[in-house]
Amino acid sequence: MAKAAETKTPTRKSTPAKGTRSAAETEKIRAALAGRRDELRHEYDQNLIEIAGLQRERLGDSAGDDQADTGTKTFEREQEITLANNLLERINQVERALERLDEGHYGWCERCGNPIPVERLAAFPSATLCVKCKQLEERR
Repeated sequence: MAKAAETKTPTRKSTPAKGTRSAAETEKIRAALAGRRDELRHEYDQNLIEIAGLQRERLGDSAGDDQADTGTKTFEREQEITLANNLLERINQVERALERLDEGHYGWCERCGNPIPVERLAAFPSATLCVKCKQLEERR
C-alpha cells in the first residue's frame, strides 16, 4: 500500500530553501563581491582625482572663451560627474548585494521571492530581481 501512495504523489522539483548555500560558496561569492566593490571604489576615487585635475585646468584656461567654449566645458563637466555618480551607484548595488548575502537573501528576487538564475547572477552579481521581474520593471 505504501507503493501506491508513492506513485500517486507528483514528482516536482522543489526549490531549495533560502540559506542552503554552503559556507564555502557563500565565502566565494562574498570575496567576488568585495573584490568588485574595491575595484569600483578605486575607479571612483581615480575618477574624482581626474575631475578635480580637469577643474583646475579649466579654471586656468578660460581666458578668451566664448559662450560655445563655456557651454562645451559645462557639458563635459556634467558628463564627468554623471560617470562618477554611475560608479557610486554601482558601488551601492554591490554593497547591497553583500548585505543581502549576510541576511541570507542573496540570489532571491526581492519582488517575487523566486530564485534568481545562476546565469543572471554570474553576469550581474548584484542583481536583486529575477529576469521576469526585471523585464516587468523595465517596461514601466
